[in-house]
Amino acid sequence: MASEEWRRLSRVAVYGGDGETVVAVVSATGVPEIALHYVGDGLLIALVQDVEGAGGPAGELAGRLRARGWDGDNEMADQLEWALGLAAEPPLRDLDVRLDELSMLLEGNSIDEGGRIDLETGEVWDQSAIDYAIEAGELDPDTVDESDGWLYVPGNGSRDGYHDMADFVATVTDPQRAERLKRSLTGRGVFKRFASLVSRWPDELDRWRAFADDRQRGRARFWLASVGYRPAIHTQPPPPPSN
Repeated sequence: MASEEWRRLSRVAVYGGDGETVVAVVSATGVPEIALHYVGDGLLIALVQDVEGAGGPAGELAGRLRARGWDGDNEMADQLEWALGLAAEPPLRDLDVRLDELSMLLEGNSIDEGGRIDLETGEVWDQSAIDYAIEAGELDPDTVDESDGWLYVPGNGSRDGYHDMADFVATVTDPQRAERLKRSLTGRGVFKRFASLVSRWPDELDRWRAFADDRQRGRARFWLASVGYRPAIHTQPPPPPSN
């Protein structure tokens, strides 16, 4: 199964609370190395829902995460092993936050801009949205700065994103492609140049998107654990938007 298809199925299953789909796909095709975090979240849902056949893949995935050792991998493995009954529950509080949104805040272009997470709703606010809401009278600036109901998120800039590109190039098996991608990482405008080049090869583009997603999701999970939280496990589809 192509990486892009994996990403689509994983997102649908995770945000729809559909553990059965994750188990069915994993049982049929296995898990590609660059989709471990999305599938891990899906298997957590399946374990909580007591989906038949979830235990074997979840245990295998926990082992693969431990062996790989990227940021967030051990935290994901901890949750899987807890859900399997093999370890104590991690001493972290559940937070209903989307890791993709948190990752965007952590790895935005502006270093130190950052933002906040509303601890009641899990909603992620970047600093520009906070400033606008304060100006519009929708938020009290003292509350945002001092209340225990908000969690500050630092902006770390694009440093990690650059390392992701360099590490991805090391996985490209075609020597000519690898060399061209490596050369694209020097000088100004590397992100735009790399994106333009990798898009010429659809197979590499699919792999790159999945690779970057997994790294970013892992880093967001790692940061969240460092401040005492873990993403809540969604076992039910989200409610429809109100009209």
